[in-house]
Amino acid sequence: MAASSVTARVRYKMIKRTLLLCLNASCSIRRLNVESSRYDGQLQSRTKSVSMQLEGVVGLEIHAQIQARTKMFSGSAVHFLSPPNSLVSFFDASLPGTLPVLNRRCVEAAVMTGLALNCRINEKSFFDRKHYFYADLPAGYQITQQRRPVAVDGLLHYSLLGGKKRNQVLRKNIRIKQIQLEQDSGKSLHDDARGQTLVDLNRAGVGLMELVMEPDMTCGEEAAAAVRELQLILQALGTCQGNMSEGQLRVDANVSVHRPGEPLGVRTEVKNINSVRYLARAIDYEIRRQIDVVRRGGSVRNETRAYDSKSGTTVAMRDKEGLQDYRFMPEPNLPPLIVYEDPSRIPSGADARQAVVVQSLRAKLPELPGVRRDRLVETYDILPEHSFTLLNEEGLVEYFESVLKATSREPRKVIGWVTNELLAFLKQQDLNVSQSHVSPSSMAQLLELLEAGSISSSVAKQVFQEMWRCSGAKTAAQIIHEQDLSLISDMEQVHVICAKVLDSHPHEVGSCHPVNFTML
Repeated sequence: MAASSVTARVRYKMIKRTLLLCLNASCSIRRLNVESSRYDGQLQSRTKSVSMQLEGVVGLEIHAQIQARTKMFSGSAVHFLSPPNSLVSFFDASLPGTLPVLNRRCVEAAVMTGLALNCRINEKSFFDRKHYFYADLPAGYQITQQRRPVAVDGLLHYSLLGGKKRNQVLRKNIRIKQIQLEQDSGKSLHDDARGQTLVDLNRAGVGLMELVMEPDMTCGEEAAAAVRELQLILQALGTCQGNMSEGQLRVDANVSVHRPGEPLGVRTEVKNINSVRYLARAIDYEIRRQIDVVRRGGSVRNETRAYDSKSGTTVAMRDKEGLQDYRFMPEPNLPPLIVYEDPSRIPSGADARQAVVVQSLRAKLPELPGVRRDRLVETYDILPEHSFTLLNEEGLVEYFESVLKATSREPRKVIGWVTNELLAFLKQQDLNVSQSHVSPSSMAQLLELLEAGSISSSVAKQVFQEMWRCSGAKTAAQIIHEQDLSLISDMEQVHVICAKVLDSHPHEVGSCHPVNFTML
């Protein structure tokens, strides 16, 4: 009995322990299942919220006015703000019997731009007629390149400043679909008071390059940086002056929104934006507007919109739901455009002076803005944001380097004077660098005196202000001498000055209480 009793108790304890272990394991598994289901729910919720996020998609179409003395197909001169209809040839006015004659300069400008943007240059391209009616388009069609443009499949490299302090250089790329040559239209001037429209044909026939960019941008800041980079490239090439306020660079933005991984949404086109700042604002507003429409369950309309800079909004202009038939057809009055890779490919008997040779144009390409920024940072050890400031102002790099050649100061000390003091005075009076009242050599002389310790930093700024006021009529040394602004390092001279001050104020000295100095 005793043995069986002991055995029974042992079995009871073993069964009890086993049951407890099973219960604990079951609870742990249940807890794990609960935690796992919670985690899965959070993950699904997070994934769902991410999938619901909408982001902008931006593509650009840019019309750049070619920098040439005459128009694309006529001998009429190209000048801004000339009297209305004073630069119009018979061809520009579309009089019967007139024929186009292609401007070689315009072709060279398009090829150089294509090379700078890493495009493939088509050795053979074609001109087409694009038919549509505008009052300022006398022929009823535009000569363009629809079937086979002069340059295709390019890439624009651009940079912008990012990070918390906006001092990190973010490098990005945009695909260039094509660059095509075409003629500009005239300009319609609407007189609302009299209820009439006046037509000025001075711009009709001016050569344009249309650059079509793929939708590789996501916001207004990226688009603005890309356009600014293109503007600098065109100015460096000399193919377009890029003055947006004069209509030399006009931007149309194609904007849509979509969820990542899904097809692109319906796009709207914001037309004729004439400022980089307005471009960024217009695109960002349009993205916000479309996101709001989609989130409210609406549909974005395929339409053309305009940016109102006063209200900061885009407004509808016309609907684009219906497909417009431009009735493209080959231009019968112009043969295929042929460019040659090298001189050896020019046919015998052809006039080599009239041929456009890609190899010779490639050899003429200047240092491009992106390369120049990298060189400035590497050569002078300046901050990346300073390189952007230098290139954004025409002629500022040359001014900066001229000052460096004439002074022994470090580039980082010179850059502050150029980007802060000089630019402040230029912008205050709306001047460009070539109109500066202080020459690079004059600034260098001032900085040499500052480096030598002859004047303090605050005095140097005072002297610079006086140099600007007198437009370089006086040197820094003359101003310092006349106004007695130099620093005194001779202690005996300091004592003499102090004694003169005390002697000239006997009343004040007499009223002072004696002070006992204890030498430590």
